Amino acid sequence: MEQSIFLKAEQIVKEFSGVRVLDQVNFEIRKGEVHSLLGENGAGKSTLIKIITGVYRKDSGTLAINGVPVEINNRQDSIKNGIAVVYQEFSLMPTLTVAQNVLVGCEPSRFGFLDKKRMKAHVQGLIEEYGFSLHADDLVADLGIAECQMVEILKALSFNAELVIMDEPTSALSVKESEALFAIIRNLRAKGVSILYISHRLDEVYMLSDRITVLRDGKNADVFDKEQIEPAAVVHAMIGKAFESDDSRELKPGRGDKVLEVRGLTKKGVYEGLSFDVHKGEILGIAGLVGSGRTEMLRGIFGVDPYDSGTVMYNGRKISRNIYKNIRSGIGFITEDRRGEGFVPFRSIEMNLAMVNYDALNKGRVFFDKAKSRRFSGDVVSKMNIKPPDPNVKVTFLSGGNQQKVVVGKWLFRGSRLLLVDEPTVGVDIGAKEEIYTIMEKYARDGVTIVLVSSDNQELLRVSTRILVFSKGRIVKEFDKGRPTQKDLMFATSNLDQE
Repeated sequence: MEQSIFLKAEQIVKEFSGVRVLDQVNFEIRKGEVHSLLGENGAGKSTLIKIITGVYRKDSGTLAINGVPVEINNRQDSIKNGIAVVYQEFSLMPTLTVAQNVLVGCEPSRFGFLDKKRMKAHVQGLIEEYGFSLHADDLVADLGIAECQMVEILKALSFNAELVIMDEPTSALSVKESEALFAIIRNLRAKGVSILYISHRLDEVYMLSDRITVLRDGKNADVFDKEQIEPAAVVHAMIGKAFESDDSRELKPGRGDKVLEVRGLTKKGVYEGLSFDVHKGEILGIAGLVGSGRTEMLRGIFGVDPYDSGTVMYNGRKISRNIYKNIRSGIGFITEDRRGEGFVPFRSIEMNLAMVNYDALNKGRVFFDKAKSRRFSGDVVSKMNIKPPDPNVKVTFLSGGNQQKVVVGKWLFRGSRLLLVDEPTVGVDIGAKEEIYTIMEKYARDGVTIVLVSSDNQELLRVSTRILVFSKGRIVKEFDKGRPTQKDLMFATSNLDQE
């Protein structure tokens, strides 16, 4: 029924430099529903969200809240209309308390002074109403990632938001933390709050959604009610073709030369006694829960962070702890923190791709070869299918998935012989994931050795030739034969025995 619709967008059009990124898009969210918005990177999801939240102005079309036409031209307009966003990257101030972060900019006052008592009572009331495991006096610097996300949600609820938009909310959460978030989402829905959920983790989408809207190439592709949600149909709508994923391939450990030898690698309190070999052309998958020491181990090998003891050998020689030397020797490192370490936001795609490739793009080791850089960046943009396909676009203006393609692309096309890869497809759509997987497999066939850390068990099963499982800083299991399943990995990463 029309009166049950909170937000309705009709015939939305948006163009950038003559390129139409939203073409007559229709979208609606009912009161008290979880509605997921899906589509490949570049499908128009981010643009539509930015129009709804006042970051961009639509070129044409209409927006209505509770059946009343509205104009949302800035952030304040969206807040006034009960719309809040919980972004993938947090915007909290660690030195302030939960209450101070939630009410920043709209603190209550009394006789011209900050009314801390009222402030604390208001936020604590919200915490108790929604059953969050927080306290208003908690210092944000002392909170975990999942708790920080709760603070972001509280900020949205503090001004009585009727629609909360969640952008990739579980990308940095463990399985247990994700389950806690899902409970919060269900609680919000039960209280009549609408949730617009954006995630590339399709299993979450299928589990949570009351409805799904799919965009493709800036247009409506399909809308699925809960009883119509079938994975094959949803993916077909996203990419415009049938999709088959072999996530149960047989493991085939490498038999070639040892490229990486790790012996007794230890960083106190983080990981301990790690020993393993990786052979030429292998894709060694590293599974484990958040906090199991996987990322820290990769950073130690590459030289980003120190370790306390142990040895690491690369092609028979002790590996340097100097990052520059490691890059020159043929080692690449794809970081999990794309925004903090993976790219420079206000530099172009071309300049970001060049950053770890200056030695190859220099002319006579003295001058930067601009023509060569243009050819190189154009080639990477084409092979990685980065959208928009313009190397001059600043990376900050790309969608999260296309930013990730820049981070991955600069290393994949450098010619590294050992790649340390940490969460390469976070925030990347299913089609782009396949592109990245195909590229990694091609390089492995050409003799490149890859160590892949991923929280996506299906991803590990899809590309790995062998899998090590980490738990509490130790290797607890190795899969080196047969066809392990996601269930096998789930039990192993949880350090549980299957009955």
